[in-house]
Amino acid sequence: MKNCSNNLDGLAGVIILAGGASRRMGTAKAMLTLPSGEQLLDYHVRHASKLQIPILVADNGRGFQTGLDVHLEKTNSPIIHIADYGADVDSNEHDARVKTGGAFVAIESALQTLNGLSSLNDSGVSKNVQASWLLVISCDSLIPATDLWQKLQCEISLAADKKVICLKDDGHLYPLLGLYQLSIEPDLKAYIDSGQRRVMRFIQPLVQAVPFSKEWQNLTNFNTPEDFKRACADLPK
Repeated sequence: MKNCSNNLDGLAGVIILAGGASRRMGTAKAMLTLPSGEQLLDYHVRHASKLQIPILVADNGRGFQTGLDVHLEKTNSPIIHIADYGADVDSNEHDARVKTGGAFVAIESALQTLNGLSSLNDSGVSKNVQASWLLVISCDSLIPATDLWQKLQCEISLAADKKVICLKDDGHLYPLLGLYQLSIEPDLKAYIDSGQRRVMRFIQPLVQAVPFSKEWQNLTNFNTPEDFKRACADLPK
């Protein structure tokens, strides 16, 4: 076990990816209800608020609100609802079939937002020059933001040449449970502007993978009601 402190100086913000189509689930994952009665988006916002950094919610224009919006808006964990990069924010059309440009357009928007906030005195963003990472959490996971940060931050000093740090299991990378350096924003923008959306192709030369413990296995990548039921059963009591 690596000995690393839970230092927040390197963390600029967290994005909660809540805009997926969720077709196999049958309902938006962000609005799923946990056994405690809490909705999944609120669960992630509540845990992320403990990091005392801006919380960016990317819901692909679906207007999801959290019960913590008012409570956190004047703290060091303001909740900022962001539009996907390239989204037509003036469009009033709503297609019953949810369309999504993929995770990268949300991450790009978050990187732009945090790079913009970092120049503002009242942004709530850490003024430490090392605050250069975005924590990414997808709504197909029940891993708390605090636990994910504690796991991944240990690798920052050990992977100085890497700009993406994410979880992996025996067979898969989890790029939507990871850290992204703010400095990749121009390269990611150019990648998206060229028509690319594939996450793995972009991160492959940049990524440091971090194995996660077996008890997290069922807490990630749930896509059906049965998957979600198993994830809830594996939540720490």
